[in-house]
Amino acid sequence: MVERKDKIKLTPELALHKIKHWCAYQERSQHETRQKLHEYGLQADDLENIIATLISENFLNEARFANALTSGKFRIKHWGKTKIKIELKKHRISERLINEALQSIDENEYNAVLQKVMDKKLKLLKGNDTQKNMYAVVNYAISKGFERDLVWEKLES
Repeated sequence: MVERKDKIKLTPELALHKIKHWCAYQERSQHETRQKLHEYGLQADDLENIIATLISENFLNEARFANALTSGKFRIKHWGKTKIKIELKKHRISERLINEALQSIDENEYNAVLQKVMDKKLKLLKGNDTQKNMYAVVNYAISKGFERDLVWEKLES
């Protein structure tokens, strides 16, 4: 039997106080903030007023969020642009902000990270079947979000 968790019911003032701390902890998107406020049991009007307050007080900033997510996923997790773009779309970030965030990635650094990802995978592979290893490296790099054409180009060079 599955236990049902009742929603927490907070006053708008208390919800604003809690959500400010939650947003200050790390960058948040408007979408995930709306979800969190919905979990607090707020009505639509109160929820939108709190979102407007958070934006005006600079607790929420979609461009800053997009840049932070892009930077973190690329530098720490070594994700490619395709996977980062999908993640940003999940947060309902506008296409313009997604493109700006992805353009902030240095091309030389991007190529170096792709090479590092491919080299790491190649070292982990066992066996002498070069063709099979090549496809495994390509599939791995693509699964990390790197563009197929770029992966093949890098592999051939």
